Amino acid sequence: MPAFFTSASVFAMFPALDRKRGDAAGNLSGGQQQMLAIGRALMAEPRMLLLDEPSMGLAPLMVEKIFDTVRMVSQEGVTVLLVEQNAKLALEASDRGYVMESGLITLADDARALLENPRVRKAYLGE
Repeated sequence: MPAFFTSASVFAMFPALDRKRGDAAGNLSGGQQQMLAIGRALMAEPRMLLLDEPSMGLAPLMVEKIFDTVRMVSQEGVTVLLVEQNAKLALEASDRGYVMESGLITLADDARALLENPRVRKAYLGE
């Protein structure tokens, strides 16, 4: 059973939101808005969290925080379905990965195996 997230646990997870708790969501930075969206979703007690490009447009430190949160949420028993163009970060935070090309799944495997796959390394990891 997934963990139960309260406003207190979301504020502990995202202290920047706690400091901005009186601000309108539209006045938050992009990263803070992403944290708010994730926090609100978690308080709904989901069994699955769907994230579409959570790193898009965010500063590197904010991207790191978002992916730390993705890992923690997964460890708490919530299934996370993550769509992300940053293949390296996505695979490092995942148990399983799928590679889509032109709308078709072309590879599916354990995330660690995909990180080591020469085709994935060349096409998506810049190696």
